[in-house]
Amino acid sequence: MPRRPIRVTDTERHPLLSALREVRERAHVPEGFPARALQEAEQAARHPRMPAYDATDVPLFTIDPPGAKDLDQAMFLSRRKTGGYRVHYAIADVAAFVQPGGALDQEAHERVMTLYYPDVRVPLYPGSLSEGAASLLPDHDRPAVLWQLDMDTDGKVVATDVRRAVVRSRAQLDYAGVQRAVDTGTAEEPLSLLREIGARRQELERTRGGISLNVPEQEVVLREDGGYALQYRVPLPAEEWNAQISLMTGMAAARLMLDAGTGILRTLPAAPAGAVERLRRVAKALGVGWPEGMPYPVVVRALDPHHPQHAAFLQECTTLLRGAGYVVFDRDRPTTHPVPADPVHAALAAPYAHCTAPLRRLVDRCTSELCLAARAGLEAPEWVRAALDGLPATMERGARRAAEAERECVDLVEAALLRDRIGEVFEGYVVDVIESRPTAGTVHLYDPAVVGHVEGDGDGPPLELGRRMRVRVIEANPGQEKVWFAPA
Repeated sequence: MPRRPIRVTDTERHPLLSALREVRERAHVPEGFPARALQEAEQAARHPRMPAYDATDVPLFTIDPPGAKDLDQAMFLSRRKTGGYRVHYAIADVAAFVQPGGALDQEAHERVMTLYYPDVRVPLYPGSLSEGAASLLPDHDRPAVLWQLDMDTDGKVVATDVRRAVVRSRAQLDYAGVQRAVDTGTAEEPLSLLREIGARRQELERTRGGISLNVPEQEVVLREDGGYALQYRVPLPAEEWNAQISLMTGMAAARLMLDAGTGILRTLPAAPAGAVERLRRVAKALGVGWPEGMPYPVVVRALDPHHPQHAAFLQECTTLLRGAGYVVFDRDRPTTHPVPADPVHAALAAPYAHCTAPLRRLVDRCTSELCLAARAGLEAPEWVRAALDGLPATMERGARRAAEAERECVDLVEAALLRDRIGEVFEGYVVDVIESRPTAGTVHLYDPAVVGHVEGDGDGPPLELGRRMRVRVIEANPGQEKVWFAPA
């Protein structure tokens, strides 16, 4: 999914939608699926491969944004009689619908992942599967990969099981509703445990030295007068608790594959020292406290994303999360595919694998198969082993495409908002200065929540990092130019 999700409410007649369509056309984003792939999807939707094990007695529920139909995960949380917790976590079993090497599989390898635009979603699989027969919609029996994770009282996983099962979700919940129920004390125990388990997992993450960034999302909304407003939306705590369940499962998957000797991990290198020092300078300029000797993760956890300077700093922190990729290892090919010596994902401070979003990400389908085989003590399916070599490059291509879509959409929406405001002056603060051109850098506006390039005269005074300043819009041409400011 995009690092900075953007949502837009619009009408078909507005030129912004036309510009967004042009962005997709330039990127050759497919509008539909090939006929053969659709035919395979529709046939599979009618006749999925259903597992023998029946787990429909587990009262699962899903938590997603309002209106979501591509539901990858469903959960049920309980207390263990011996102390601690048990999480049942069902993941959509895409392999029950997709034939390896078929037209639908080939199309998925071309798309790699679902693309999210402000006005439309371009899915990895046809809607008959992603929003229908494969989605864990409530009150329907579905094939799933069912994880059972037992934890001690601190939230540490002490036992892992994973198998194919037929499941049935009982309720489709959204984040805001979950947050209200938990905050008001009206949530029943399976739901109220989400906060308890999430907090335990967050504490374990802190102890390991890991960090999950609570980055505000840019949100574009249509005002009552027909104009636009751009603002930041801070993720709810319920979203963070929910994310911890997914992260826990990804770490359990990584451990299963490492123990078995064959798998694919999500990787992230440690940030270079220079990047951390730059971030320290940004923190000082923005008034973010960073005592000498305090580790970076501790600093970030103390931030309030509702605070404008803290929100800007959190956005800058994402620069340390660059270089993510995948690594394949195979015990039968130790020379070319060795088990990584240091398999730790830098942001999580633990080995990690993508496995919880198979309706939206190609690699997760393979990870599920590898974990199922590892848990059963079997060899991984041949089609998975054959696909492993090319998966890192394929996923990198898909991630690059998604990132480019995100960048273009951010630039487009910001320019659309300021297109008719050329010459107007806004309040903002400098969040970056180009070392080789100290009169140029990046400014973060207070309102609207736009981040753009600012450049003064070459002979003018240098920009001061973190300085509050007034800037004038000099360029904002949707689809052609990024937003550009000059000191006012």
